[in-house]
Amino acid sequence: MTDMQVTLAIDTAAPRLQLGLLLADGREDSIVDDVATGHAELLFDRLAQLLVRNGIGHGDIARIGVTTGPGSFTGLRIGLSAARGLGLARKLPVIGVPSLFGLSLSASGPVAVLLDARRGEAYLQLFSGPGLAETPARLMKMDEAQAAVPPDHALLTSPFVDITAIARFAAGADPGAYPPNAAYVRDADAKPQSAARIARLGA
Repeated sequence: MTDMQVTLAIDTAAPRLQLGLLLADGREDSIVDDVATGHAELLFDRLAQLLVRNGIGHGDIARIGVTTGPGSFTGLRIGLSAARGLGLARKLPVIGVPSLFGLSLSASGPVAVLLDARRGEAYLQLFSGPGLAETPARLMKMDEAQAAVPPDHALLTSPFVDITAIARFAAGADPGAYPPNAAYVRDADAKPQSAARIARLGA
């Protein structure tokens, strides 16, 4: 890739804080903290560390990618707020990467991304390859989701994205096609705009 700009990726949807950089020369770097809470207290300190060790500053960031969930309500708010704030302050494009889509980016072929949503439910989305969705993301009963995984699809159940894969995707994605809007599911957790909701099976 030529004329590549510095892209920052942020993920706080799972019980981790992940920050990734795709640098102008194609190098990648990341910082990962396994934390269930406290993302807000760590995020900007870790970002400063990541920038300093790569010899760049906030002014060198040209794009920002951020995971949009589903995931922790509080975690998502922190990551999205940070990404939007940085984007607004410097007039940078902010690319929202749905978490199931983001997880598929590390696949090498057909993959079923199935994440435990608790309460006996799961999020499921099928992909024919990295970032190539076959179905919309759905919230289903766990046993129904497990039964819906095709035998020719690898099964991915880890909630942790490859943060450098998120940065690589965000470096070339159209911001208009991937807005940084949270993808919530349950009304008890949040009530976002309906366009940002993952479909519930049978809805």
